[in-house]
Amino acid sequence: MKKSIALIFPLFILIMGCSHKDKNHDKNEKQINKTEKQLNISVLIDLSDRIDPKTSPSSPSHYVRDISIVKTITKLFKETIKGQGAYRAKDKFQILFSPEPEDPNINTLAQKLKVDLSKLENKDKKRTYNNIENDINTNLSQIYNTSIKAQKWIGSDIWRFFKNDVSNYCIEKEPYRNILVIITDGYIYHEASKDKENNRYSYITADLFEKYKLRNNPNWKENIKKNNFGLITKRNDLKNLEVLVLEITPSKGYQDDEDIIKEILTKWFKEMGVQKLAIYNTALPANSEKLISNFLK
Repeated sequence: MKKSIALIFPLFILIMGCSHKDKNHDKNEKQINKTEKQLNISVLIDLSDRIDPKTSPSSPSHYVRDISIVKTITKLFKETIKGQGAYRAKDKFQILFSPEPEDPNINTLAQKLKVDLSKLENKDKKRTYNNIENDINTNLSQIYNTSIKAQKWIGSDIWRFFKNDVSNYCIEKEPYRNILVIITDGYIYHEASKDKENNRYSYITADLFEKYKLRNNPNWKENIKKNNFGLITKRNDLKNLEVLVLEITPSKGYQDDEDIIKEILTKWFKEMGVQKLAIYNTALPANSEKLISNFLK
């Protein structure tokens, strides 16, 4: 009998130890799930003449490429929601324009391009999950069609958006992972933003590339460095923002503009504190999908 008790007691200790381990494991799992980052994705679209099939012809057209990019992002956004489950999903997605289009119809459509699961009940989250791809594709297509038909190209004020709005519109506190995707050809210009500070500007144009002798010059990087040429930097607080720039499109006959634009944008984003950054030239939808997937995952 004593021998039996002696055998049972260590066994009891072993079982209790395993049980304690399991409880700790469950606790750790819950803690991991609790602190898992939610996605906060913003897409800033340049509605300038870059999307005009007549002014900037391309095959497929730039607006078709843009819509494909947004489709890819939406698809990956849905995959994240599915992986989290409706109860835990508090992800956010929005499409932005800077400045806001003057056309009231476009602004009405733009309001339908925002999703905030943190404010929805589970049944509404499910409805949003089921309809998000169709809703965004339909409304975004209407925005492009309306813009192209109107032919009012005032440019995109990306510089002023970063100066004034980016932190309010695109950055949420923990547990969010803040991602901003910018769709632009890289030539940043808006008639309301013509600031200049020494050799820094609020815009990027071909005229400036000529002025600073960057085009057709193998030493263009040295010229940028020597003149401290680039975009005016007004902040350095964007360490919690990841930036992905797509559809950089150099002017015909000036392929080096792509590298020049990337150099200027990289310098600007790093000065603003952005730590995760990728900038890519225009690509076929299948190639863009891979680039976006790699960045988001």
